Amino acid sequence: MLHASVRAAGPVAGGPDQIHLALKEALTPDGTLIMYASCPAHYDEIGRGNLTPEQERELVEKLPAFDPLTARAQRENGALVEFFRTYPGSIVNAHVARFVAWGRRADELISSQPWNYAFGRGSVLDRFVTMEGRILLLGCDHDTVTFLHYAEHVVEIPGKRVARYKVPVLEHGTRVWRDMEEFDTSEKGAHPNWPDRFFARLVDAYLAQTGNDGGSVGSARSFLLESPDLLEFALRAMKAVAADARTADGLQR
Repeated sequence: MLHASVRAAGPVAGGPDQIHLALKEALTPDGTLIMYASCPAHYDEIGRGNLTPEQERELVEKLPAFDPLTARAQRENGALVEFFRTYPGSIVNAHVARFVAWGRRADELISSQPWNYAFGRGSVLDRFVTMEGRILLLGCDHDTVTFLHYAEHVVEIPGKRVARYKVPVLEHGTRVWRDMEEFDTSEKGAHPNWPDRFFARLVDAYLAQTGNDGGSVGSARSFLLESPDLLEFALRAMKAVAADARTADGLQR
């Protein structure tokens, strides 16, 4: 699973597509590459409380149904995922929590996705960790590691925030608004005790604990993480911080 900053990598001969093409070459046809694309703005916001009533009314009236095959990736996820999504051979799952996959196990990875709690059990991320997938952080912000939403969904702690919203989809050729819910993946966090940039703290603490100094890809400082080990570390940390918010101060910033 790749998170990448094209800007951090620096100039690339042949353009930014060469980043995912080079990674595919390294993986070989027996490997699999996946990125998180999500959806354009507003498709997962109606009902969250982030918009004014006037904005919501206008979107309910005018926002087209979500089309996973044509909708652009969320801009905050970076340019590379959109290049990857639109490249021949890439496939996506039919959900606003949308992943893009390529390679031998791509179909298996995105074979199904629960409508509610789409980052939890039975999801792409659930299968990813079962496959002992690795996460490559290529010059990206460490607060953007989507896999940690899986940890939030499966960790057994009281008081998790639930976000409920509506998504426009096509059913029998008609646009309908379908209810959806998840443990909150917004900046608010899935638990009231999560500090600012909690995911970055978790990742940096994990890197420090495992002695992972990373390496360079172009100009991008990069790190390769083992998802089962990161999950185990994150679950312990999340339980501790949920019980006592001050525990987060001990995490590597």
